[in-house]
Amino acid sequence: MTERFGARLARAVADKGPLCAGIDPHPGLLQAWDLPADAGGLEKFALTAAEAIAPEVAVIKPQSAFFEAYGPPGVAVLAKTMKVCREAGALVLLDVKRGDIGSTMAAYTAAFLPAGAELEADAITVSPYLGFGSLAPAIDVAQTQGKGLFVLARTSNPEAQGLQNALLPNGKTVAQDIVDTAAAYNAGVGPLGDIGVVVGATIAPGELDLSVLNGPVLAPGFGAQGATVADLRVLFGPGLPGVLPASSRDVLKHGPDHEALRAAVRRTRDSLGPLENGQ
Repeated sequence: MTERFGARLARAVADKGPLCAGIDPHPGLLQAWDLPADAGGLEKFALTAAEAIAPEVAVIKPQSAFFEAYGPPGVAVLAKTMKVCREAGALVLLDVKRGDIGSTMAAYTAAFLPAGAELEADAITVSPYLGFGSLAPAIDVAQTQGKGLFVLARTSNPEAQGLQNALLPNGKTVAQDIVDTAAAYNAGVGPLGDIGVVVGATIAPGELDLSVLNGPVLAPGFGAQGATVADLRVLFGPGLPGVLPASSRDVLKHGPDHEALRAAVRRTRDSLGPLENGQ
């Protein structure tokens, strides 16, 4: 029987801590590394980052858009980068934010989740804004093949507040309804469910009740976007299991030197120890 994603994630976090390190080949970072803004520069950047960072963290999150921007050569670099990360022992959470209906959602799922897919990831980000039920093809594959989903709930970008905090007829906000629907899929699953949510580390405390989620929480906004470890404790509580603070540019700015990248990711990872241990 295939081991569930939540169990694999819990074991990885227990071993290496909760940090989710991003690989975001932003043009500004390529320039800072003195690399050309082409597929060759992209490959040098991504593989250098993967080789230095992936052995140090439980989860690594490539941002697909920055690879896709280079067309087919960029997608090939993404596939190679993901392979390097997985071989180094990291779980790969591919940030693709896909969301569609019916056969189209099934096709997106086939691209990223099944074993043997060219861009096979351990988990992906998905958008529920065509209705949570539209994610059924991805949920089915995730639950049967040991993969995970991170559903956009309350994101860190300011533009999201009006939509995600809008009240539904059931009295919940849109974001809370997404969290509660994910929780229903995770009910009774141990040690952690497979259907996570994305909740920005910069939102106001008290906006969401995550107490019954029983699943992982990807928390972008940590580091370069302003959230501190203290902010994470206030927002999520000191010992909430499954919270994955995400940081990319705060680490990647220390490249291209391998040792500087490793030192930066270790500092960031170790700073999160009290969050995970509940101290």
